[in-house]
Amino acid sequence: MDNLSTFILAGALFIIMLGMGLSLQMADFKRIVLYPKAIGIGLTNQLVFLPLVGFLIAIFIPMQPEIAVGIMILAACPGGPTSNLISFMAKGNLALSVSLTAISSIITIVTIPFIVSFSSEYFMGAGQEVQLNIFQTIVQIFGIVIIPIAIGMFIRRMQPAFAIKMGKPVRIASGVVLALIIIGLVLKERANFGAYFQQAGIAAFLLNVITMFLGYFSAKLFRLSTPSAISISIESGIQNGTLAITIAVIMLQNTSFAIAPAVYSLLMFITGGVMVFFFTRKK
Repeated sequence: MDNLSTFILAGALFIIMLGMGLSLQMADFKRIVLYPKAIGIGLTNQLVFLPLVGFLIAIFIPMQPEIAVGIMILAACPGGPTSNLISFMAKGNLALSVSLTAISSIITIVTIPFIVSFSSEYFMGAGQEVQLNIFQTIVQIFGIVIIPIAIGMFIRRMQPAFAIKMGKPVRIASGVVLALIIIGLVLKERANFGAYFQQAGIAAFLLNVITMFLGYFSAKLFRLSTPSAISISIESGIQNGTLAITIAVIMLQNTSFAIAPAVYSLLMFITGGVMVFFFTRKK
């Protein structure tokens, strides 16, 4: 991508993470002590099962190496603000959803570089893998994730009414920019997009659905309430696609890696809508 596209992508992620910060308070991080079982199950699904399912999908479904790496980048990412919105609409435990998003966003700063480095070496092969400076990548992810979240939280603390008022416009703006980014990626990779979409669509759909089922039934296995199980399901299956696209395009300098996250970013609204319909109808 050119410099303008890179700037737009970075700006979009900043807006999305700022919007997340506007919705966060320190109490969201303290819930790891108040509700250790629910937080522990949710984080296990996000940090362990999600990358494992992504890896198995990338191994067993025939796909281009670039798509496989894209699936792993996506599986390494935390949940995003969209997961909180879907949890709210599906009558899930919103406090748990927000807490899981916040905590996983911090932890994955460290785990993302290792997962991406491993998957690049495994799927791309010797001589084609992306050489990552782990420490530098951690610092970069910290800068594009934590700093805007911290700014948003500071605004929320100092001007709570303004932060709440700005929540909806920020979500709308981030959604519009994400749509433009996906269109740009499709145009950039239009020569390969047909084949890529077929492979990425199946893999992204399976990653989304399987991790949602795992999240819900693992929560029920440990006797959590239905609202908590809904939130863990959504947090396990709805990832921060914009962060994944940013990592692929800006840090790894490869738009092919961004195809799977782009396709996933479209599919997750469909599966999320099904979750909302099912659980609100059931209630």
